[in-house]
Amino acid sequence: MYKVIGVRFKKAGKIYYFDPLDYELTIDDYVIVETARGVEYGKVAIPVQEVDENDVVLPLKKIIRPAEEKDVDKVEENNLEAHKAFVIGAEKIGEHELDMKLVDVEYTFDRNKIIFYFTAEGRVDFRNLVKDLASIFRTRIELRQIGVRDEAKMLGGIGPCGRMLCCSTFLGDFEPVSIKMAKDQNLSLNPSKISGLCGRLMCCLKYENDEYEEAKRQMPDIGTQIDTPEGPGKVVGLNLLERLLQVSLLEEDQVLEYTLEEIMDPNNKMLHLIK
Repeated sequence: MYKVIGVRFKKAGKIYYFDPLDYELTIDDYVIVETARGVEYGKVAIPVQEVDENDVVLPLKKIIRPAEEKDVDKVEENNLEAHKAFVIGAEKIGEHELDMKLVDVEYTFDRNKIIFYFTAEGRVDFRNLVKDLASIFRTRIELRQIGVRDEAKMLGGIGPCGRMLCCSTFLGDFEPVSIKMAKDQNLSLNPSKISGLCGRLMCCLKYENDEYEEAKRQMPDIGTQIDTPEGPGKVVGLNLLERLLQVSLLEEDQVLEYTLEEIMDPNNKMLHLIK
């Protein structure tokens, strides 16, 4: 087991584990840490705890020290300089006539590197752009291509639901979302109805998916013939969340609704299926 502390570098960013050493830190404390890209300023998101070796990436980097007031001033100064770098970067992209869109710019805390985030349809030869930027800023330059979901996470916005985007407010990681999830939830498959601002399937399709999967496992498929208290019938509709079935009776011209419990054998809890 390893003693770790979880640190987040952006509001809805991924949480990374660090060695807390002997510092007494709590959630929302700010810390200075060493990362793969340099010294960074982050916020404690998970208090000190012990985790299994399989849950950490070794070697575990250490907390350098708790953040001080002067560090906050430095972060604000870095943000101001990053805004200026964004303007210059956008101008240089235009001068080099590169087919790319600049999304965000950030300095590492120690100012040893500037990272330019951009989107593009394909690969972009930006070697001359990097040389140009390096001659201006006199520091290491990194151009990082990101996807449209990452762009939405960085820029934020208001989703179709009227709330701030999940990815920019609390989702640390993106999870796979498929059209099958929309089908299982009986949603309209119109892309404009189930796509987010990024143009991809909305992340919230994942939220209730496990509940729908469990309901599908318990309930019969549409078209299945079952025995009901009123006689044999065929399943013609399902309400998965409420565990309700619409059944068309085979011997009568009517459709009745049953709860899952009403058509299950009380002894073995199995459906009365007609073979």
